[in-house]
Amino acid sequence: MTKKLLTISFFLGCIYANAQKINSSDIKLLKTTEDTLAIFSNQMIFAQDASSRFYADSIFIKTFVRALKINNSFSYPFDSVKTISKIYPPDSSFRIFTWQIERDESYFRQYGAIQMRTKDGVLKFFPLLDASDYTAEPTDSVRTYTNWIGAIYYGIVAKEYKGKKYYTLFGFDDNEFVSTKKWLEVLTFNENNEPVFGGHFFDYKEDSIKPAQPAYRFCLEYKKDAKARMVYDPELDMIIIDHLISESSEPNKKFTLIPDGDYEGFKWVNGKWVHVDKVFSEQQLKNGQFPMPVPFLDESGNPLKQ
Repeated sequence: MTKKLLTISFFLGCIYANAQKINSSDIKLLKTTEDTLAIFSNQMIFAQDASSRFYADSIFIKTFVRALKINNSFSYPFDSVKTISKIYPPDSSFRIFTWQIERDESYFRQYGAIQMRTKDGVLKFFPLLDASDYTAEPTDSVRTYTNWIGAIYYGIVAKEYKGKKYYTLFGFDDNEFVSTKKWLEVLTFNENNEPVFGGHFFDYKEDSIKPAQPAYRFCLEYKKDAKARMVYDPELDMIIIDHLISESSEPNKKFTLIPDGDYEGFKWVNGKWVHVDKVFSEQQLKNGQFPMPVPFLDESGNPLKQ
C-alpha cells in the first residue's frame, strides 16, 4: 500500500472511530435530518425564483442547527448535502460550513458556521454573519463571526508561528454580474477560543490591482467570466495566484482584469504571507498541470463554475 493510501486509510479510520461516539438512535435521527437538509440545500441553490431560494435557506438553517445540537454531531460528515462547502483543518479542531444564496445576478449573500470539536460532544459553534453589504472597505479591519466578510471556503492551509496556529482560508464570492472575488483570510482563535478573521498577514507592495495596504485580508477581484486561480501548492509550499492584467488598460476597473499566463504567490515567512512576484520564472505550466481546488457539485453531480 502506498504512503498516500495509508494516509487516506488512517484518516478514514479516524472518522469511523469518531463516528462510534454517536449512539444508534442519534445516528438514525441524523440520517433522517440529513435527507431533509439535502432537499432544502438543493432548493436554496437551484430554485427558479429568489423567494423560494431564501425560504429554502431559512428552513435549511433551522434544520441544520437542530442537527448540530445532537450530541457528537461533529463526527457526522453530512456527505449527501453537496451544495455547501465543508472544510476541516489538518488537526480537525473545527470545521467550517459555507454556502451562498443568489437573489439575482447582481447580488449574492454568503452564510456559514464554524463548529468546534469538543471533548464532551456538546455543540459549540459560531454562526458567520455576512457584513459585506455594510462596509465600503472589506480589507481594512480585523473581524469576528458577527461581521464576517462572506465567502464560500474551498481550501484551508494551517501554519504555525511562535507556538500559535494560523489557518489560511481560500474563499470564493460570485460578487456581482460583472466581477468575481477570491479571498485569502487568515483565521485565528483568541484567548476565549473565539474565531478572529484577519490581521497583518500579507506583505506585498501596493499596485493598482491588489488591495491597498494595510490589508487585513487579501482579495483578488477579476472579470466575471475569467478563470483566475488562487490555490495552495504543497510541493512548493506556496499560495499560487494568477497574475492579472487589464484587457482594456484600465487596471482600476476590476471587471477588466484577466489572467495573463504568469503566476505570482505568497510564501509563509515568520508569521506572514510574503509576496513572490514571479513563481515560475523558468518555464510556463502547460494546460492541466496546475493544481485545482475540489469543485462544488450541482444536483446532477457536475462541477459548478468557480
